[in-house]
Amino acid sequence: MQRSDILQAWRGILAGRRPSLSIEVTRECPLRCPGCYAYEPEHLGGLVTLRELNDSKGDDLVTGVLRLVDQYQPLHLSLVGGDPLVRFREMEALMPQLVDRGIFVQLVTSAFRQIPTAWKDMPRVMVAVSIDGLREDHDVRRKPATYDRILKNIAGQRITVHCTITGQMMKKSGYLEEFVQFWNSQEEVQKIWMSMFTPQVGAQAPEILTPEERKRAVEEMLVLRTKYSKLEMPARVLQQFLKPPHNPDDCIFARTTHTVSADFKTQIGPCQFGGTPDCSQCGCMASMALAAVGDYRLGGLIPVKSIFQASFAVGNLFRRSEENDTPNRNNNTDAEATAA
Repeated sequence: MQRSDILQAWRGILAGRRPSLSIEVTRECPLRCPGCYAYEPEHLGGLVTLRELNDSKGDDLVTGVLRLVDQYQPLHLSLVGGDPLVRFREMEALMPQLVDRGIFVQLVTSAFRQIPTAWKDMPRVMVAVSIDGLREDHDVRRKPATYDRILKNIAGQRITVHCTITGQMMKKSGYLEEFVQFWNSQEEVQKIWMSMFTPQVGAQAPEILTPEERKRAVEEMLVLRTKYSKLEMPARVLQQFLKPPHNPDDCIFARTTHTVSADFKTQIGPCQFGGTPDCSQCGCMASMALAAVGDYRLGGLIPVKSIFQASFAVGNLFRRSEENDTPNRNNNTDAEATAA
């Protein structure tokens, strides 16, 4: 991220806008991955699930995404699902229009389908491929998006590998290094990102890491990042996994990101996980990255987080003022129209 991007994001926050937008562009996915938060009953608040929403196709999908982009004016847009490549024709139509708007676009996919060749050379476009561990585990959990299929569908591309570390992985010695070593050697991979499984409050699942496993995962990645150049996990970010934000109000990522589901109306909160995420076990890499930024002290004295909190408060006041002024502006317009 360039300095100009940071300043633009800050101006947006002061104006009451969130600089990031995440859209679940489709309810459809050919996978049935254990532990996928998007299809959990709590994700959309418990009244309806993602698979039950009315989503869009064709031109309606394209115009729906562009309408949200124009409404929220994000600097960063994440296209998620389901799997966006279920609607690959719509994604092919969308990408050039989003690039023309100067937005940084991240599309998250399982790579069950070939990634369009044209995306490789598009500026500010990143394709993140989700991979659940080593071949023997991933191929069971994420069939039909098997290793062989992923390697075929990313050929000649430039991608980011994203892996969510689970409790099962940490019970096998050397697992993380074997995973990083394999994907670090693939020419198409530009960088590797790692998150940790984030449960809902009170959940019990084999994917959940114990405190000891979480600590060991951080220790291992601190070493692996020095051995494998594509593992883009700064030490300051890794340390945040051991002290995640206490709640969504304390999470810069949650407070700077709008998340909208596949009907283009349903707002997801308090963060992308929906429901009641257990913040004490948060493993979201984006949350940790922004927490690390927030901990940085300007001049060694003032935490960036304090400046953010103040800016967010100003932005809220500005937005409320705009909302309160809207009826007056409408009344004035009506009065002028009547007088005319």
